[in-house]
Formats: sequence, structure tokens, C-alpha cells
Amino acid sequence: MPLALLALAIGAFGIGTTEFVIMGLLPQVAATFDVSVPTAGNLATGYALGVVAGAPLMTVIGTRFSRKRMLMALMGLFIAGNLLSAAAPGFGAMLAGRVVASLAHGAFFGIGSVVAAGLVPPERRAGAIALMFTGLTVANVVGVPLGTALGQHAGWRVTFAAVAALGVLGLAGVAALVPAGPRPEPGGGRIRGEFAAFRNTQVLLAMGMTVLGFSGVFAAITYIAPMMTQAAGYGEGDVSWLLVLFGIGMVAGNLVGGRYADRALMPLLYLSLGGLALVLALFTVTAHDKVAAAVTLVLIGGLGFATVPPLQKRILDQTAGAPTLASAVNIGAFNLGNALAALLGGLVLSAGLGVTAPNWVGALLTGSALGLAVLSGALERRAARPAAASDPVPIPAPAHR
Repeated sequence: MPLALLALAIGAFGIGTTEFVIMGLLPQVAATFDVSVPTAGNLATGYALGVVAGAPLMTVIGTRFSRKRMLMALMGLFIAGNLLSAAAPGFGAMLAGRVVASLAHGAFFGIGSVVAAGLVPPERRAGAIALMFTGLTVANVVGVPLGTALGQHAGWRVTFAAVAALGVLGLAGVAALVPAGPRPEPGGGRIRGEFAAFRNTQVLLAMGMTVLGFSGVFAAITYIAPMMTQAAGYGEGDVSWLLVLFGIGMVAGNLVGGRYADRALMPLLYLSLGGLALVLALFTVTAHDKVAAAVTLVLIGGLGFATVPPLQKRILDQTAGAPTLASAVNIGAFNLGNALAALLGGLVLSAGLGVTAPNWVGALLTGSALGLAVLSGALERRAARPAAASDPVPIPAPAHR
């Protein structure tokens, strides 16, 4: 494994920790600034919206610099945002710090995916991308629980200061280990090339799979606390370790997806999206049993994140000449899926359809993603047939007498 992948994974670990650790610290933050917990929840919403907006914005800015320099600048932005959060004198400053940190998120993973893929031979690209994303998935198993415990015992400001320190470590790793790479092209040619990628139907279909597939995952996970306490019968204190099980599934699914996407990308997407839709539908039943609910959470994490390396690789394969912007926007699509899931899940809950109703929403959304995957595969096969038909037919050599 190239050591540069380790540096990228450390940066991903810090970003994943700061994204999700706020969930466990909302009561403490709300008490500090004398706001309600729902108001404090805007710190999570603001971060997600910042990722969606920051992914294309920061990537376009980054076309003026080498990828290594841009990764270093993004880690610097991430550090600044977390330090601002740690020292925030008021809620507005805290929200500003969260948004500043979020601006680095999408572009870091987008540019990092391109860099990671370039560090290995073509047949190992998905595996390299998966290794970088391992930092994000491990953050949910290790970083978030530790950050939450640290914040509850030493204060939430200490947690954000510690995350900033992780950013410093990631910045140092990128500076020391990531190769310099090619210099950006002069003029606006590179930017035009990056935007041209969005005229590719396969790129748009892959992004649609990302939005809908992860809407399915987060439709269930966003409302996991009431589902587990009211349907499965767990106590409120059990939700933390249930989320760790979900995180373990994420780690496993990400690594499996990275391994097999290099061998059979589209079959892997069919299997993982189809399996995820089925598991989410079954979760409406298994959520009423403690053991079955815990097993289902692992499966949702595993099947959901098994789609990450193949979808990122598909974006890179389809935009080989200018992959950076499309790769970053696809990261923003994950967060768009998160926001869509929260909205639709909240609607069915408000309609009184039951605490497990978001799982049906998730199953339908993921089923739609599977439909896009089937369409993508069919279009690819149709495009390949004329090319194959136009190949010259070899003329057999005359037989010798």
C-alpha cells in the first residue's frame, strides 16, 4: 500500500469524525449557547449543506493548483473550521465554524479519490479509493464514540480541538507523502473539461445512484433512535453501540466493495443495491426484535457502503480526462441523499404511518437506485454493440496446397 493512501485515510478519518460527532454532543452545545436541541441540530444541517455547496466550489478553485497543494489547502480549511468551532463565543460563530470545515469535505474526498486512483495500477483503482474511504468508515466506529465520550467528560470544545489536531496530522501526511503530481494547465481549459463531464449520461446516472442509494441508507439511520427504543425495545443508552455496529458494517462493506469493484463493477452494484432495498424493506419487521434489528443494522451499513468504491470508480472511469469536479460533486451527492432521507422520513413519521415507516421510504429510494443501475448497464451494453459490429472481420488466409 502506498503510504500516501495512509495520509489520505487520516484526513478522511478527521473529516468523518467532525461530521458525525456533533450528533452526540448536541445537548452539551445547546446548553452552552442556551438554545434548544432542535436549533443546535442546525449545526448538522449546516455542515451537510456546506458539503453540497463546497464540493463544486472548492474543486473549481482547485483547478488553478496542483492536486497536492489543493489537498493541503483543504486540510488547512478543515483545521481552521474546527478551531473556530472549538473557540466559538456564540452559536452563530459555532455554525460558521461548521460550515467552514464542511467546505473542505467534498473536495477533499473528490480530489483524494483521483489521487488515490493514480497511485496504483488501473486494475486496483477501486481498492485504493476504498482504502482512503476506510478513514471515513473507521471514524464512525472509533472517532465518533471517542469524540463523544471526550466531549461529555472534558467538554465539547476539547473534542473539536482534538479533531483539529487530527487535521494537522493529516496535513503533515499529505505534505510529506502525497506525490506532487502534474501542474494544472494554464487558462480555462481544465475547468471547461471538468464541466464537460456532466454531459456524460453515465456520470449523471452514477450520481443519481449515489443520491437515491444513500437516501435509502439514511432514511433508516436518521431515525434509528426512536425506531430502536420504541419498536425494538432498546434503551436510549443502547443507541450508541448500535451505531457502532452500523459503523462496523460500513467498514466491511467499503473494503469488500473496493476489492470486487475492480473485478465486476456493475454486478456488484446490482447485488449491493438490490440487497440493500430488500434489507430495508425487511427492517420494517426485524426492527421489532432486538437481535434481528442489530443484525439488520450491520447489513445496512455493509450493503450501503459496498456501493461507495464502485460508484466513485465509475465516475473516474467515465471522466478519465477530467475527473476531479465530477468526483467531488458525487461526494456532495451522498450528503444530498442524507438531506432527502431526513425530509422524506420526517414526512412519513409526521403522517402517523409508524416509527418504522422510514424503512419503506428507504427501500423505495434504493429500489429506484437499482433501476438506474440497470438502465446504466443497458445503455453501456447498447453502446458497446455498434463498436463491436464495426470491428473489421478477419479474412482467413488462403490455404496452402
